[in-house]
Amino acid sequence: MSTQEEQLDALKDIRQMMDRSSRFISLSGLSGVFAGIIALIGSYFAYNEIEKFFDYRGYAPGLQGEIDLKYNLIKLAIIILFVALAGGILFTYRKSQRNNLPIWDKTSKSLLFNLFVPLIAGGLFIIALLLNHPNTYSIIAPTCLIFYGLALINASKYTYSDIRYLGFCEIILGTICMFYIGYGLIFWAFGFGVLHIVYGLLMYFKYEKGK
Repeated sequence: MSTQEEQLDALKDIRQMMDRSSRFISLSGLSGVFAGIIALIGSYFAYNEIEKFFDYRGYAPGLQGEIDLKYNLIKLAIIILFVALAGGILFTYRKSQRNNLPIWDKTSKSLLFNLFVPLIAGGLFIIALLLNHPNTYSIIAPTCLIFYGLALINASKYTYSDIRYLGFCEIILGTICMFYIGYGLIFWAFGFGVLHIVYGLLMYFKYEKGK
């Protein structure tokens, strides 16, 4: 091996070390697939609850029925979020162990901080909206998609840059959903379900398969 080739290999190793130190690369593509599947399952149950409400199956007519429906949908959303996060943590932990990489360091903390700032802001915006304007619950789905997309773009500089494109897709989808309010659940299922599965598979085959 020539001196020039050795220098190029050394530079390559240094670049890989710098990339590892500045980016959280333990994020698993399978966690995205898992989250997408859970979101689709949750969308199915949410659709069933809404159908039961309109058919008066287990729901009282009028305001009380609407309150019960919202309460059940919130419970379902919390369960979906908890299961998706648990699965994401598990897959990411397995990848970090397999690659001998730390899962909790300065980079992962920066990633979570930049991810959750827009998410918390979006959550507080939705809560305030519902408290002050109860009849605006129909724009929850597009608002979730838009703020989630902003969160992904904001956090992308601390992990794989590919996640930025997922963020752009979520924002575009949420913006379109604003003009088709009655189809919020479908857009929500596509954004958090289908897009996550597609993104997760792409990430898995690009960064994890065979490595």
